[in-house]
Amino acid sequence: MNVHDWLMNLPFSDPESNCKIVEVSFNQGSRKEFYRNPTLQYFEKGELVTIEGVSGFDVGEVSLSGELVRMQLKKKGVDEFNPEIKKILRRSTEKEIESFEKQKARQKEALIKSRVIARGLNLQMKLSEIEFQADGKKATFFYTADDRVDFRELIRLLAGEFKVKVEMRQIGIRQEAGKMGGIGSCGRELCCSTWLTDFSSVTTTAARYQNLSINQTKLSGQCGRLKCCLNYELDTYLDALQSFPDNADGLQTNKGMATLVKKDIFKNLMWYVLPDTNKQYPLTIARVKEIIRLNARGERVEELQPVDLTTNKEQEIEPQFVDVVGQISLRTLEKNNKRRRDNERNNNQRGNTQSQQRGNNQNNPQQRMQGGQQGGGQQQRPQGPQQQRPQGPQRPNYPNQQRPQQGGGQQQRPQGPQQQRPQGPQQQRPNNPNQQRPQQGGQQRPPQNFRPPNNNPPPPGNPGEEKNEG
Repeated sequence: MNVHDWLMNLPFSDPESNCKIVEVSFNQGSRKEFYRNPTLQYFEKGELVTIEGVSGFDVGEVSLSGELVRMQLKKKGVDEFNPEIKKILRRSTEKEIESFEKQKARQKEALIKSRVIARGLNLQMKLSEIEFQADGKKATFFYTADDRVDFRELIRLLAGEFKVKVEMRQIGIRQEAGKMGGIGSCGRELCCSTWLTDFSSVTTTAARYQNLSINQTKLSGQCGRLKCCLNYELDTYLDALQSFPDNADGLQTNKGMATLVKKDIFKNLMWYVLPDTNKQYPLTIARVKEIIRLNARGERVEELQPVDLTTNKEQEIEPQFVDVVGQISLRTLEKNNKRRRDNERNNNQRGNTQSQQRGNNQNNPQQRMQGGQQGGGQQQRPQGPQQQRPQGPQRPNYPNQQRPQQGGGQQQRPQGPQQQRPQGPQQQRPNNPNQQRPQQGGQQRPPQNFRPPNNNPPPPGNPGEEKNEG
């Protein structure tokens, strides 16, 4: 089943009437007209067809067919059974298409010449487009003008220049922008050149309802008029504004009359400003209605109670300015500064004392040794008579001789009065390096490997005899 048979089987009251009227576009969609399809042929969108012209034929492109054409007829107020509607003759042949392309190539050069002729006649008009008929017997000149123009002399000159029948057709500036085409500020192709057919009036009131700044540069389109898209969402804004209270341009407060600045439809807030200040206060609709009700009874509010925009809650009352001159004395400040300087001086002195003590400890070997023992967790050996410990052969005190070096380098004993160890029975110390010496007096002894330096000479005896040290 082909497309024609499928359309004929559609459940409409008169299936044949679906294809009786076809919409045809000319000059890349800048102009559209309705034509009758007496043969009931099915034409696809974009197909070139030959139609009736003025004393000849013309070629156009099918833009709409079927039941949708009736909707367009109803929208534009065209009678489907009007006898003045011209007919579609046939599908365009190759010869007709070749003639159509040839006449189309003449349009650009003819537009330049016609503008020169119109300027020579000092006519206050602007030629925007020229459309030649496919057979080259007629040319339609589209122009825009603010006032009425007498173009009789222009028609005579144009007819003699191009050898065609001239038709002058005035269009609006928005239709001109639709014919020229372009890209809008939104980044898309102009609505007037794609789908918009009805150009309703647009005023600045639509911008005020939508809380838009009245900036002629931003609100104007390429045609120089207000953008058509300002009317797209106007009905939605008007419906939302019905919930806002009327006669709310001013609110009486103790600080003066609060004046309405703007309305935020999306957040349902009303912004007010108090006299002698530029700060704006956002109020909810309920709060505005409450203030209006109080003002009607002759009462004035103390605070507006604005809304915190971050939390959508009413802001707390800000504390007022308080004069504290004389409540803070300079003596209090001076005492605080003096106390702070004293604390800093004490801290500096304490730090210097500690650094000096650390320097003395480094210069004194005995204190450094004791500090090392204490740092290692060992307790300091008490001063007094030394306790007897098991030792080997007695070693007499030789103050003017040095002790031979054992193991490492020579170690010097701290200067001071030498004390002689008490004599006792000589005992052989056990040769056990891991065994600790017995502790006496309940005090911890130094490590077994530690031995204080001694400047006494070695005891007499066999120089070859070695002593076992614990």
